[in-house]
Amino acid sequence: MRIGIAGLGTVGAGVLHLLDRNADLIAARAGQPITVAAVSARDRSRDRGVKLDGVEWVDNPQHLATMPGIDVVVELIGGADGPARELVTASLTHGRPVVTANKALIAVHGETLPRTAALAFEAAVAGGIPVIKALREGLAANQITRVAGILNGTCNYILTAMREQKRDFADVLAEAQALGYAEADPATDIDGIDAAHKLAILAALAFGHPVRFDSVYVEGIRRISALDIASAEELGYRIKLLGIARRTAAGVEARVHPCLVSVTAPIARVDGVFNAVVAEGDAVGRMMLEGRGAGAGPTASAVVADLIDLARGRFTPTWGQETPSDFAVVPIGDHVGPYYLRLMVTDRPGVIADVAAILRDHGVSLESLLQHGRNPGEPVAVVLVTHEVREQAMRAALDAIAALDAVLEPPALIRIEPG
Repeated sequence: MRIGIAGLGTVGAGVLHLLDRNADLIAARAGQPITVAAVSARDRSRDRGVKLDGVEWVDNPQHLATMPGIDVVVELIGGADGPARELVTASLTHGRPVVTANKALIAVHGETLPRTAALAFEAAVAGGIPVIKALREGLAANQITRVAGILNGTCNYILTAMREQKRDFADVLAEAQALGYAEADPATDIDGIDAAHKLAILAALAFGHPVRFDSVYVEGIRRISALDIASAEELGYRIKLLGIARRTAAGVEARVHPCLVSVTAPIARVDGVFNAVVAEGDAVGRMMLEGRGAGAGPTASAVVADLIDLARGRFTPTWGQETPSDFAVVPIGDHVGPYYLRLMVTDRPGVIADVAAILRDHGVSLESLLQHGRNPGEPVAVVLVTHEVREQAMRAALDAIAALDAVLEPPALIRIEPG
């Protein structure tokens, strides 16, 4: 099987390395050799540390869509639009199968891409963790009720370092950028967008219908403080950025945001740059897959696994079934669950009573309360944990609490999840 690769960055070079290093093993498992016939990249002179002898260079990646002698196009350019989308659309339109690691493209445009050829994207979610294959094939007999996970290694690294080293967000972010775990512009990671792309794909696979990316509720980790990390630990929780998709009677929830999860939950112990995905099915129960979610090796592993499937003639419909199901996406205001609330207030008589009265008036009941520091007249942190309540009521209470003159900064609100 002859392939054309567009994009020779970290992942593209990783694919070339893997195809070369494990050529005999891959050929045995694919039933035929897989060879690179052509590549397209912006800079021909750059040393990528891989052999390109006998490989044709193509200046315009779009030529791979129709170039003679190419059986499969591997798109590793990235981005929801531009050259990546054009190449994938053209290749599929001409009946040429595509393997891609492009989460943004699949999340934003997956529903509208042509269905005229196979489209494989195991590498688009959680790097080397075979979660797409697990959902689409291994759990095909199950009604999936929930899929959730740590889907961004940068955020997980930052939150882990904040907890273990008792450091502030900005300090750890700067270190992550220096180590190469975070981009110079980290917004896509720390604002939850990268995780939301992946969650949209997982939700579509779990429930058999494309989920519009703009219907996913997204909240990042910028406002998580060292105090929140420490307070969560004191309460028996850890803070993780989770993507959560859940089937309910009203439809499907799809949301990305920081969560408090019990320290006893398996996902709470997934630290550093690792990813993890939890799936719950009616027959299999709960299962968790964990591993490296990014990097040349893990992502290349997923790309080549898709190539082996195509070489063997194995292909599953894009969303796991021929006839998509239909569902409504539940707005975040309808979410019901317990909450962590952290306030910075002036330490004076009556403040806690005022807060409690507002919560009572909005139907919010308290499970526990922590107060850190007692210096009358100076700011003090108050941490509250609620029982289950609808988010609309919680938000209304929060607005009223924020308006109190004793509340010195916008309250911090974090949802509590089972993990």
